[in-house]
Amino acid sequence: MNRLGRTSKSLTCGSAPASLLNMPYLTKPLLLLLCLLVSGECRKHGHRVRRWTGTTESDKHGTSLTKKPPDVTKSRKMKTEHLLKVDDHDFTMRPAFGGPAIPVGVDVQVESLDSISEVDMDFTMTLYLRHYWKDERLSFTSSTNKSMTFDGRLVKKIWVPDVFFVHSKRSFIHDTTTDNIMLRVYPDGHVLYSLRVTVTAACNMDFSRFPLDSQTCSLELESYAYTDEDLMLYWKSGDESLSTDDRISLSQFLIQKFHTTSRLAFYSSTGWYNRLYINFTLRRHIFFFLLQTYFPATLMVMLSWVSFWIDRRAVPARVSLGITTVLTMSTIITGVNASMPRVSYIKAVDIYLWVSFVFVFLSVLEYAAVNYLSTVQDRRERKLRERARSQSLPCTCGISQTRTMTMLDGTYSEADTNSLAGYTEEPMVPEEEQEEMQDVPEKPEHMVVHLSVSSESTTTKKKKSLRALNIIQNTHAIDKYSRMIFPGSYIFFNLIYWSVYC
Repeated sequence: MNRLGRTSKSLTCGSAPASLLNMPYLTKPLLLLLCLLVSGECRKHGHRVRRWTGTTESDKHGTSLTKKPPDVTKSRKMKTEHLLKVDDHDFTMRPAFGGPAIPVGVDVQVESLDSISEVDMDFTMTLYLRHYWKDERLSFTSSTNKSMTFDGRLVKKIWVPDVFFVHSKRSFIHDTTTDNIMLRVYPDGHVLYSLRVTVTAACNMDFSRFPLDSQTCSLELESYAYTDEDLMLYWKSGDESLSTDDRISLSQFLIQKFHTTSRLAFYSSTGWYNRLYINFTLRRHIFFFLLQTYFPATLMVMLSWVSFWIDRRAVPARVSLGITTVLTMSTIITGVNASMPRVSYIKAVDIYLWVSFVFVFLSVLEYAAVNYLSTVQDRRERKLRERARSQSLPCTCGISQTRTMTMLDGTYSEADTNSLAGYTEEPMVPEEEQEEMQDVPEKPEHMVVHLSVSSESTTTKKKKSLRALNIIQNTHAIDKYSRMIFPGSYIFFNLIYWSVYC
């Protein structure tokens, strides 16, 4: 019994011990059958472990075999093309080809308004353009992923809307550090397609009120190939489909409003297309033009008025001042027009500058009139003095040297009065008494002045005629009236101008 017990403890699944040969005849078959059963179970258990774990690994210190969980990171996955079944469909055709028009929602986020050009009449905008549609060909089965996101490499293999910018001059998709394109696919086939674009588009501007103007520009989106029967573009969330960055600002403009609209566009050769509009209104800042245009022009006009207070005999001062203001106004007008497009209508700034130029030019003409009328008046006075000398009566006083002067109209100049100094006055003697005085001895030399005084009626008529032309011939009166007329007219013009355009 002891020997049998020791033998049973040494049994293994691989082979029978040699001591079985000494056991009784009936005991040997039973033990052989038991060993076969145990070895069969060992083989089944080892095969099941290998199939579950793939490989079996024994511990270096003699530990028993263990079962590990599967490593999903090392398991073989299916390709994207196979998961989205890209190769199983023809993506050159739109989704639901042959059926109703596929709706494509659009929303836009404006990142920046880069520039507004009056000369080129365009604007540059950077924006995020997103499209939403459903393509059942891209649906997939997934219990863990709510969506899958891809970059621009998959976009070339599937169908995407062919939206373009109407009236675009230049546009590009940003490609630093890679193409700024994102594609997100949901299990039910809904697709989000987003890209970052900078576009320069035309804007029809009206400069009739420049620089007190407001401009409204539009960025237009439309499908190039698909009419409204195949593709229906629409704003995904109405006016909320357009969002802007709060930090957007421009140097010359104030952004007043962004809004969206949509309508149908017709082409005679191809048909009707859905067109989306991004409208924004800009109001120009006036302070820059006040400093650079209006204030300098006003100062030049005021500077031209200084000549009204300068003596008319200071010809170089008044002429140089007038020419300087005229040239300065010409420079201001040229500088403003150089930064503006060559439009065929009159702008508000043109009205102000040209009226200011006219005021400056009239101040130059005013001095020309003053100078001319002064010359004419001096010449006329000179002729009157010469005529008075030629019409003076000779002296019959019997003196050797007699000076006679006749003063007309009772008017005496300061020079004529001074010429009488040193002479004695004597009343006029009739011709009858002059014969009786011939026998009178000579008296010391003296001067007899005969005053030829005209009648009162003739003098009154001449004074009335001279008084009628007094304002024209009196140069000081012209300057005096100009000091009031020019500033008053210019202030009146400014009141009308700013009340109309502001």
